[in-house]
Amino acid sequence: MSNILIVAPHPDDETLGLGGIIAKLVARGHSVYWLIITGMTESGGFSKEQIERRNQEIANVANYYKLEKVFRLDYPATQLNYSILGELISKVGKIVNNIEADEVYLPCPFDVHSDHYFTFEAMKAITKWFRYASIRRILCYETLSETNFNLPDIGKGNFVPNVYEDITPFINNKIEAMNIFASELGDHPFPRSQKAIESLAILRGSECGCKYAEAFMLLKEIRHE
Repeated sequence: MSNILIVAPHPDDETLGLGGIIAKLVARGHSVYWLIITGMTESGGFSKEQIERRNQEIANVANYYKLEKVFRLDYPATQLNYSILGELISKVGKIVNNIEADEVYLPCPFDVHSDHYFTFEAMKAITKWFRYASIRRILCYETLSETNFNLPDIGKGNFVPNVYEDITPFINNKIEAMNIFASELGDHPFPRSQKAIESLAILRGSECGCKYAEAFMLLKEIRHE
């Protein structure tokens, strides 16, 4: 069995990006860990009620998925920048080595939100095998309302999937987990809506020959067999 680390700039990114895979991995007996980079703070303009509600949502989602452990770094949301990259790399590296992560899922570096970009920039350090020898596979996931809102004519690149996972038996798990983040959901055509989530899974499924799928960009894979 493998140790899987899911890196989310914000709570809900993990479910939007790979909620089906998380449920699938846990069902297969793998140990899945959730690393949340940012958090709500009063100094960032969030009320105590919002912070308490978000903390409960995180706990409920972790329990729903039956995750091994949740790591929270609680950097202020929307404020990640180059000045904290060294510190962020150090904290993330300790977590990766502590759990001896075999696989890591990262946000796409081409996402609109700057928190996603700087999370990815920090996580590039884990591609060094001599510092993080346990890792054998690294993939990027797509996040509705962030990955798909990138402007390709001025952006640095685009999300181009080359790995697909059939999540047909787990699409309801993905939607149910997202419903826990009630404050983040809206009605169609809002991008974080149940209809949009299901539609993207249908689209990715049509690209690979199954009913529902999630798509990823494989960044690195090391095979020893």
